[in-house]
Amino acid sequence: MSGPQESTSFTGLRGQLQEAAATFAGGPDALEGILLGMVDDVDRAVREPLEIFPVCHHSPASALAMARRLREKQPKVVYLELCEDMAPLLTELRNCRLPVAVQAFAGEADGFPAEWAPLSVVAPITEASAEYQAIAYALDTPGVELVLVDRSSDHVFQWDTRGERAVDAEGAEAADEAEAPEAEAALHSEAVGVEIGDLRPRFAELEEHLLRHGKVRHWSEWWHQYVEVPLGDSDHDTYRQVMFLIGSLFRRLAPGDGSRVRVDEDRERYMWTRMREHLAASGTDPEDCLYVCGAFHAASRVEEFGVHGSTDTFTISPRTATKWQYGLIPSSHAAIEAQFGLAAGSVSIASTEWTKGLKRTRVKPYVLEGQAGKKKSTAKKTAALPVPESPADVDRLSGFLRRPPVLDALDEAELLGWSVEIVRAARRNGYLASTADAIAVFETSILLAGVRDRAKPTPYDFQDAAVTCIEKDRVPGRRDVRRLVEIMMGGDRIGQVGYDSLPPLARDVYDRLAPLELKLEQRGVRRALLDLAARPELQACSDVLWMLRRLLPQGAARPIMGERRLGERSIQESWDLALGTHQRALIELGYEGVSLEQVLEQRLRRDAYDPRATTATVLAAVEDALLYLGGRRVADELGSHALKVLSGERSVDGAPEVLRRVRALLAYYRTSEPVLPGWIESFVKTGYAHYCTLLPTAFRDEDATVGQVAAMLGFLFSMESLALSLGCDRTQLELAVAQSHPEDPAKTALLWAAQVQLGTLSRAELRERCDELLDNPLVVSAYPRYLNGFVHALGPVPGLADVVVEAVSNAFGRLPDTVLLPWLPLLITTLRNGAADLAPLLIREAGRIFPARLAALDSWVPPWKAPQADPFATTRARSDVRLGAALLSAHPATCDAVAELLGCEAGWEESGASAAPSGVALLTAYPATCDAVAELLGRATV
Repeated sequence: MSGPQESTSFTGLRGQLQEAAATFAGGPDALEGILLGMVDDVDRAVREPLEIFPVCHHSPASALAMARRLREKQPKVVYLELCEDMAPLLTELRNCRLPVAVQAFAGEADGFPAEWAPLSVVAPITEASAEYQAIAYALDTPGVELVLVDRSSDHVFQWDTRGERAVDAEGAEAADEAEAPEAEAALHSEAVGVEIGDLRPRFAELEEHLLRHGKVRHWSEWWHQYVEVPLGDSDHDTYRQVMFLIGSLFRRLAPGDGSRVRVDEDRERYMWTRMREHLAASGTDPEDCLYVCGAFHAASRVEEFGVHGSTDTFTISPRTATKWQYGLIPSSHAAIEAQFGLAAGSVSIASTEWTKGLKRTRVKPYVLEGQAGKKKSTAKKTAALPVPESPADVDRLSGFLRRPPVLDALDEAELLGWSVEIVRAARRNGYLASTADAIAVFETSILLAGVRDRAKPTPYDFQDAAVTCIEKDRVPGRRDVRRLVEIMMGGDRIGQVGYDSLPPLARDVYDRLAPLELKLEQRGVRRALLDLAARPELQACSDVLWMLRRLLPQGAARPIMGERRLGERSIQESWDLALGTHQRALIELGYEGVSLEQVLEQRLRRDAYDPRATTATVLAAVEDALLYLGGRRVADELGSHALKVLSGERSVDGAPEVLRRVRALLAYYRTSEPVLPGWIESFVKTGYAHYCTLLPTAFRDEDATVGQVAAMLGFLFSMESLALSLGCDRTQLELAVAQSHPEDPAKTALLWAAQVQLGTLSRAELRERCDELLDNPLVVSAYPRYLNGFVHALGPVPGLADVVVEAVSNAFGRLPDTVLLPWLPLLITTLRNGAADLAPLLIREAGRIFPARLAALDSWVPPWKAPQADPFATTRARSDVRLGAALLSAHPATCDAVAELLGCEAGWEESGASAAPSGVALLTAYPATCDAVAELLGRATV
């Protein structure tokens, strides 16, 4: 290899490219400028005193070349293209199982648009990546310094254009690729990805041209076939110059998008500025340094490029006031593929190629001490290998480009093993595959490779052959053959963050759930059984699980048996726990606080004090505070805020939810507290006046539904006794009902029910109005809407259930089929959509009124048609007796004469101070006669 200051000559290559440009373009033009400019970029990068090592993200060839170069050169400083504020986290990789992602997280955006929050930046790291080799070398080699030089996480969003993230939309893979499972592909969620070596054409026509002429389906396959394989065994100089050339090609043919180009160039200026600052501060010789960056940024043309570049043309802007938190989250091959637009299975295939490359080249990779259960290395620091003298001709590109592709011999044993294994996997997943299919896959793989000018089938050729020969017409299970091949080639390896690298909250969760004696850090579902009666100490675990259910995504903690409601606690619980699968969500909880209680309290306050929060939202937060946090401090504070929110509302949209939650809270406080909290008494008092004020408007408002108005009346009637005891005036409700004049039939029926409840309308008058509706042919078509209002009225006035049953029965009994059948579907759909929760009350009342057997129906008389006994007959008879006794006392002579004529010989009886005639018994026996005589005597009243 040439020394860093030695000039590199590419004269021969320039001449060849000029001849090629003249041949293809017919003379000097833009093509010649592009080709010669690429050579200039390579020449400039090779001559840079600070050695630049270009890489491609998750490339086995880059990782192999990096491991070889690190053992040869043994640099003292490694500059790495990674967010500079993530440096403290890299030592925590020892406690993890790769792949994992380094994450910067901010729950609140201070200096960015509020709709961007939460902010998240992730940088995934796998074993088959050059950056991991550099990190492992620097952290485990004494005297070596690792310096991250890329823009900070804050600058990632400062330079973000919101429309162009790390993956260009034009760079997405073909839509027909097999999709990874959602849980695995979503490990990075909506985080912005930062990768080392984003090497992909940004010129759509160029990528299409390469894919078509390369006879491949997607970019990952093209890169594997035409870059990975040729560079896998190349020497260091050849590798560097080829990667410089590819990066320069893609850069010069990138579209002239100002924002994207500006961000790329600013990143390069940022990195070179940071490197020069470190060199000046540390006094390190550039020859002892190694700069690891993506090939796209290696062949840079900015003025700040190199250790001798411009020093006063770029100023790094200060960071915003956003508070960033950092941690490690689990990653997976599928998550990396989904985030960076790679073909499904490409990262798994790269991992397999990395393992095969290590065996083939016998390169010893760097692995962090103690990582992933590996034994600690006892080997001492190895001395730097002697660097061979550079040959006279340092131009390795000319020979590489003229060299014909190496045709690898067919490895029949490997291909045969693949064929047998995929048939075995297909049979396990429901395919009717046989030995004949294995032979077909073997032969078809060779055939496809030959059609694509390849002597040795690649994993992608084998995948296409397996799909063609096995899948046939349908997929019997949940996995297709393409996915089975990906699994067979290495599968979707999912990383895990070790206990020591978890934030305090996550460690606290594992510690508090330790009595369950489950391996919760592992992926998959674990069943937890809690007998709280036999083991009261598990109550603390139950509290943690219910909070996790409230805070984590669905499926992380799922109750199978047991529930938690206000005033209720289960004595036995059963849970399905998948904390290992949702480790990322648990880690991100740690960014919000140091304990579950703190995070839950913060979230409840955030929900309650949100500018868009409604009264129902705040009451839900109060209920959750009582359920999960215990005590009354938070609940009372949020309840007081609910009172303020209610006072400021001018709509009734949330009335049903407010009614439901207030009833539940009142029931809880009345059974568990000696006195009601002050806030809920004020809430009932204020709510009574508030809804009385809004009631007339809600009856007229077309946007207010009948269910919302019914909920208002339900609040007023159910809370009336408490509100009146607190000083409210019932006249306010009576005036509100009197001022209500709805036009909607459903609301009109609801108003009638309210008037019955208040006593301003009798039940008999309500029946008469219903009969008038059925007799009026102009109104009968709207009768289902009146019934809808009556059914909703069962909420605030449940005593009207018999009247509603009567109204429905009269309609079915009196209306002819020509009228009944057209609006019957409307009645059913209206009740189902608007009053489904009240229908059971109506059905129970109907079951009580109607006969239980069909035979009794013929002789059954509806209660509303049967003769009604006078409930005051006995009282009236006693009143008549008292009236007759008074009459006889006033006319004793007449009484004696009548008694004598009737044969009653008994005289007057003395009882205390008054006298009573013995004819009282006679008057009692003949009350009608008594009334007639009294009327004749003019003594109708006494």
